Amino acid sequence: MTGKFELYRDAAGEFRFRLKASNGEILLVSEGYKQRASAINGIASVKKNAAIDAQFERKETKSGSHMFNLKASNGQVISHSESYTSTSSRDNGIESVKKSARSAEIIDASMTGASKVSRRTIEKISEDYRDELRRLVDR
Repeated sequence: MTGKFELYRDAAGEFRFRLKASNGEILLVSEGYKQRASAINGIASVKKNAAIDAQFERKETKSGSHMFNLKASNGQVISHSESYTSTSSRDNGIESVKKSARSAEIIDASMTGASKVSRRTIEKISEDYRDELRRLVDR
């Protein structure tokens, strides 16, 4: 399952990202970041932590819907899901994130136009990926 991260600016001018499944469904969204580099680091953190089931915080909202947060190793929320009508659909969403995040390409729409910023699918967080992040930040 190949997904994609979309890096964009919101109406307030903050940088955000969302992870979309191959069918276009939004799996999770980030909070706003003041710096583009911070949002890129958030994407790297999702790629790293999505493989670890314990990093998913499963929650029920006050209205009875179900959702999840993905947390970094320090406990900070990196991103959150949309609302789901059942625990099973929420759990399916988590499985989709696990399958999609690691190899998802990054589409940068935060500048003047959308561009594919990863020239290849990133298979693992490694020195090669850190080099890719440096290239993006230095752009």
